[in-house]
Amino acid sequence: MQFSILIPTWNNLEFLKCCVDSIRKNSIAEHEILVYVNEGNDGSADWCEQEDVKFIHSSSNVGVCTALNALFDIATSDIICYVNDDMYLCPNWDEPLIREIESLGHEKFYLSSTMIEPEDTRNKCVLAPFPFGKMPSEFKEGELLTTLPNMKKADWSGSTWPPNLMHRNMWIAIGGYGEEFSPGLYSDPDVSMKLWQQGVRIFKGLGESRAYHFMSKSTGRVKMNDGKKTFLKKWGVSSSWIVKEVLQQGQLYAGPLPEKKISPNLKDRLKGLFS
Repeated sequence: MQFSILIPTWNNLEFLKCCVDSIRKNSIAEHEILVYVNEGNDGSADWCEQEDVKFIHSSSNVGVCTALNALFDIATSDIICYVNDDMYLCPNWDEPLIREIESLGHEKFYLSSTMIEPEDTRNKCVLAPFPFGKMPSEFKEGELLTTLPNMKKADWSGSTWPPNLMHRNMWIAIGGYGEEFSPGLYSDPDVSMKLWQQGVRIFKGLGESRAYHFMSKSTGRVKMNDGKKTFLKKWGVSSSWIVKEVLQQGQLYAGPLPEKKISPNLKDRLKGLFS
């Protein structure tokens, strides 16, 4: 089974090289790698051309949402996988995902790999702290690979963040990433919300599929959108309520999520009104 892997990048060549290399050497399948080069002042576009990586190049930074939608338009696989450029995909990362998709036998799913991070942010969906480096130049790859078999993580509920994947028909049904969230903050829970509206109830993070996340702070280089407010105005409920109460993010995976009525409460109505 082949994935179309969509990677937006913004003058992050060192990270991009590490990410693409990890996909090529650590995957059990030969996936389609597609890169959106924002600006590319660091030579990212030239590198993609030299390495025979299919890419789209924009002279300005269009943001994550626009980049992902553009990459989808040239993707050829049925399974669409979004990966950030500051991620190293661990050996056999794709095997549990392929196995899961084949066992489901339908298109209504949203799956994620489990991130390994150098800092402990109290996120129940990740493995942390495992400080194997915050930059590819200081990456302790050997230590990560040695430690990897001893890291234990059960499957968890609430797939939202990359690495994530869905079927292309679900991407089409939800219209891809909402560009009203450009350049990107809170576009992830918005995608989950749109998938929920399409009847998806499997939001599953796989503990056996791992990706090391360098936690590069690209958001600090650009003026970000007020995604929390945009989400509230769009859906009438807060993103935090959706993630916690509907997606049950971080809880042990116990099967398809139960049905839950989503309607604005008084507190959220007032927030939406004043925003």
